[in-house]
Amino acid sequence: MVEASGDQGDTKNAKGKHPERDENHAAEDEERVEESDMEEEDDDEGGEDEPKLKYARLTAHLLSVYRNGDATSAFLVAGDKMFVGTHYGNIHAISLPSFKTLRFYHAHQASISCISISPFPPPLPTALPEGVSRVASQAQTPKRAPPVKSDPGRNSSYTPPAEVIPNIPSNAVYIGTSSIDGTVCVQSLVDIKDVNVRNFARPVQAVALSPDYKNDRAYLSGGLAGNLILTVGGRAGSISTSTTTGTAAATASGWLGAVGLGTNTGKDTILHSGEGAISTIKWSLSGKYVAWINEHGLKIMRSNLQLESADADAAWKRIGHVDRPQDDGWEEMAAVWKGRVEWIDERSLETDEDDKARETSTSSPATSKLKQQVSKSNMRIEKLLVGWGGTIWIINVHPGGVGVGKNAGERSVGRPEIIKILRMDCIVSGLSLYTPTLLLVLAYTTPDEEEDEEKEHLKGHKSKASTTSTSSEPRGGIRHRQNALSPELRLIDLNTSQEVDTDTLTVSRFERLSASDYHLGILPAPRATPIAQTPRGTLETLTGMGSGMWNATINATALLSSSAASTHSKGSKDSDSKQSGTSSARGNISQRNTAVHPHLAAPGIKIFIHSPYDCILATKRELSDHLSWLLEHQKNQQAWELIDEHPEVISSSPEKLAEIGPPTPDRAQASSDDFYDDASTVDSASRLIYSAVEKEKRRVGELWIQQLIKANDWAAAGKVCGKVLGTAQQWEEHVYSFVAANKYDEITPYIPTIQLRPPLKSEIYEAILGFYVGRNRPKVRELLDQWPPDLFNIESVTTVLENQLNYRDVREDSVEDGLVGRDWRIVMESLGKLHVAAGKPREALKCYIKLQDADIAMMLIKEYHLVDVVADDIPGLILLRVSKEQEQSAPIEELKEATSEAIALLVNEAQHGLIRPEVVVQQLEDKNMTLYIFFYLSSLWKGESIEGRASENIQRLIDESRTLVDEFADLTVHLFASYDRELLMDFLTKSTRYTFEKATQECEERDFIPELVFLFSKTGQAKRALYLIIGRLADVSQAISFAKEQNDDDLWEDLLEYSMDKPRFIRGLLEEVGTAINPITLVRRIPEGLEIEGLREGLSRMIKEHDLQHSISKGVAKVLRGEVAVAQNSLRSGQRKGVKFDVVHKPEDHIDVAASDVPSTIDGVCASDLAKDFVAHKPKQEPKPGHCVGCREPFSEYETETLVGFACGHVFHLSHLLSYQHESRPVTPPDVELDENGEWAMTHSVGAKVTHARLLRDKIRDGCPVCASITVS
Repeated sequence: MVEASGDQGDTKNAKGKHPERDENHAAEDEERVEESDMEEEDDDEGGEDEPKLKYARLTAHLLSVYRNGDATSAFLVAGDKMFVGTHYGNIHAISLPSFKTLRFYHAHQASISCISISPFPPPLPTALPEGVSRVASQAQTPKRAPPVKSDPGRNSSYTPPAEVIPNIPSNAVYIGTSSIDGTVCVQSLVDIKDVNVRNFARPVQAVALSPDYKNDRAYLSGGLAGNLILTVGGRAGSISTSTTTGTAAATASGWLGAVGLGTNTGKDTILHSGEGAISTIKWSLSGKYVAWINEHGLKIMRSNLQLESADADAAWKRIGHVDRPQDDGWEEMAAVWKGRVEWIDERSLETDEDDKARETSTSSPATSKLKQQVSKSNMRIEKLLVGWGGTIWIINVHPGGVGVGKNAGERSVGRPEIIKILRMDCIVSGLSLYTPTLLLVLAYTTPDEEEDEEKEHLKGHKSKASTTSTSSEPRGGIRHRQNALSPELRLIDLNTSQEVDTDTLTVSRFERLSASDYHLGILPAPRATPIAQTPRGTLETLTGMGSGMWNATINATALLSSSAASTHSKGSKDSDSKQSGTSSARGNISQRNTAVHPHLAAPGIKIFIHSPYDCILATKRELSDHLSWLLEHQKNQQAWELIDEHPEVISSSPEKLAEIGPPTPDRAQASSDDFYDDASTVDSASRLIYSAVEKEKRRVGELWIQQLIKANDWAAAGKVCGKVLGTAQQWEEHVYSFVAANKYDEITPYIPTIQLRPPLKSEIYEAILGFYVGRNRPKVRELLDQWPPDLFNIESVTTVLENQLNYRDVREDSVEDGLVGRDWRIVMESLGKLHVAAGKPREALKCYIKLQDADIAMMLIKEYHLVDVVADDIPGLILLRVSKEQEQSAPIEELKEATSEAIALLVNEAQHGLIRPEVVVQQLEDKNMTLYIFFYLSSLWKGESIEGRASENIQRLIDESRTLVDEFADLTVHLFASYDRELLMDFLTKSTRYTFEKATQECEERDFIPELVFLFSKTGQAKRALYLIIGRLADVSQAISFAKEQNDDDLWEDLLEYSMDKPRFIRGLLEEVGTAINPITLVRRIPEGLEIEGLREGLSRMIKEHDLQHSISKGVAKVLRGEVAVAQNSLRSGQRKGVKFDVVHKPEDHIDVAASDVPSTIDGVCASDLAKDFVAHKPKQEPKPGHCVGCREPFSEYETETLVGFACGHVFHLSHLLSYQHESRPVTPPDVELDENGEWAMTHSVGAKVTHARLLRDKIRDGCPVCASITVS
């Protein structure tokens, strides 16, 4: 029971939970060391809450402490070390979590009353890689533990250990101990020679080393003498007597030391005295404050550390005190009850899931005040917890500074403030903060005499008698003192002062233990996780990696190897024991201590509970513990959800992984595997862990389902099946159980809709469909929409549905739920879906046409090209989207829109030649569906299905589509005239296949004048057409345009004759006739005296038009003449220019003229005379290409003379061109002269070149001389 100050009310009694006791004492258990389960026993399971802590007995790991009947009397845990003092005066410094003894020494001759270390807390060891740590431990740690004296005498002298401890920051610790033998011993953990023993001649109950003891060599002590003594100095390795004892030797030593003549034995100063025995002394974590308890109450003083110069006088000044309660019993028990003092580092506290809920709930005034103070103060407030007797104080020590308010101007070095007081129904044997809102209390309780007999009959509250304690019960028949109850570990909500959790601890010989025999030690969660240690077991590997599946996968090699090693070790235990008949206790102890306890390796706060004969570790329950508790209490839903949300809860559980662990390899195989890459091993471990998670989820899920089925909650069970079942075998078992119970509706929504591997039997799906086909056909449609067809046998389900149509009362006109043909439509729709799934689109199309489901029917026709299926029922295809009501009363546009898709499909098929237009038109005519024939033919004529195609010959395709309409030309004229007049004119103008007489009749019946005008003009009845325009349309513009198109003088004459008595027509002729007729003729035909409105404007417009036409004609003629002149000049210039020509290449043996003897006479006539006559009368020969016109010689590539060619093709040597028709001209070109040797040579004189250019220009100014002579002649 907790009673809070400030009328906060009493807490309810928490239900006692008695852990199972260890039946064999640790000292006697040499064969096997087990972890104490510490499970709570409570027969009333209905309202049991899950505990927050789990417990493990560490006694077996501390067997060296309890040897030779020794028992612990003092205990301290800090950093990575545990310090234990015994009743024999021995000190054990033990490393955590390996429980390796770092230092053992005999410090006192009697029971040790208190242990203090400096610094507190010590720094944690530096994180090193695992391999480095292993090498260091092998190099510095001996293979066997140092020998321990079996029976250390109480009067034996101090003997330091010989083992060497590495001098690292985490080991640089001084251990201060006090004893009831009146001595205080301060020993360095690293240096065995650095020890100081001081005798105070009276039992010392408490000692507190200075946080800076390494430098100031100061500590505080107190005991039964009632003096709070400050000891400073002292020579290392010496044993001295305190100067406060009053003996002559002590007085002389103190006086000589003061004058500098004696040895340095230290100085003792009494800081406080006269208020009874001192039971507890504690320095604050910062070292600024010291708290101690004597018989009158709690005192707090300012130390000499971290003082400012202005506050130097405040050293060892008391800043506050709390008087002891004045309740009954305190006068006698104040000196008996040991006060418990703890300074709290709030930064190291963890929060749990319930902290946020507690913080948001209604907080107490004290908690609200604390939050306000913390928010206002920038400096750190130190928190102090004090437990004394049955009272707990929570005190905030505020830092010093200049006072405010009524203390303005005063300077203080600290100010304590009590923020909460709790009154317990027990004796406080230890206390600390578990979280910022939960107080942890180790409670010592004694039963009342009246309750003693009642509790013997209460289940779950009776403690088991300890079998390891042979003297726990009194031997005589008289009970000298009342037996104590088992201690309790309580968690108290500081906001409500309610006990949220209470665990009853079973410790050895608890019946005869007092409140001062128990000790509570706390190791807060480290801020930085230490490095992994030496080879570990499966549980340690998983825990050290962090309880996540990802980490387990990364370190899978270590996981599997450690698991195999652990299995091998366990398997060989029996054989080893057979081979070795005896094994020493020392060997067993060494072997057990090498393993790291899994609870110590786990992250989070560590709570140590020490009694003289036991050590218990309490830690926060992990997810795996929560899962075990849920399964144990049949909370299967929460257990499954926990595994689903946190799969690492299985990977962090060694029991679950052991079920799927790999076989144990032999040593040779294990060594050979080291040579290969372990990537496959990691992958294998990942699969194993995943398999374990899934296996456990299925197992818990089945338990959950069975639990719901037993509770007859089939709906929830079905829902859970869909969530937790994963294999076909599981589904088959549970579905059959639902079917047997006729619970189809409960399981059907959750059956898998995807194919499992291996697949679920199709009979299950068929049975469910068969059940609903006869009872709930809408459910069948829903299931077929959800279930893929590969889950069941399509033929079987199709047969069942067809039987519904053939043998059941499922008709098109049946009524279900007020709907006509509802079930018939469902069955037909289902059959259509199944036919499609079975690869029978033709059968499916028939079903959808009966249903008039145009969307699916058209999709099937297009996708599977099934137009031939509906070729015999074209009207049915067209009317797929047209209801009977629409067919009778809907407007044309609505019907056109409804039939557009089917019409487009038929048009497309007609263009491809699959369904001829004759077939479509014939079936529609048989059904008297004239309007739909119009839709079809108009789409064919427009080529609507072609417009969307990407082709360069779209116009050709449209023309081909129109030729299909020409076969129904007269019908088309009739339909177009009836439904679309614009399309009629387009058809009349572009088609020639229709009959003019029928077309004229259609237009005359409907009085379509423009169409008749077109028809008459095509048949040569221009006058009739003109009179229709003039008489019926009275449109002078159209009449003039028509006359212009026909370009017939008689037609113009008729138009003028008709218009002369109509002023409006005359004005129209004047304005629009233009140059089509002679304007003078038009003006002369106008009757005199006829009043014509707008005559002047008409004449002006006509004159302007003629002037404009004349101006345009004149301009065009001028432009034309200019263009002709330019073209002629270009031609002449081109003709005068030289042209390119080719030089004839002849072989070397070619001879142009053959040599022969000249005959002297020919036919009696002299040859010379004949030659003269030939030259005089020689015929003019056309020059050959490639030959000079003058000399008739062919050109060669070695020509040295300039060649001149003309556009006509004649080419001359320059000399021959100059002498052509002018033989008097010199034949030598001006740029060639005779040299000094009489040879022709080129000259470069300017005069010759100018003369040459002048002669050449004069010669060729008129062009080619040959052509010029021909032109002249």
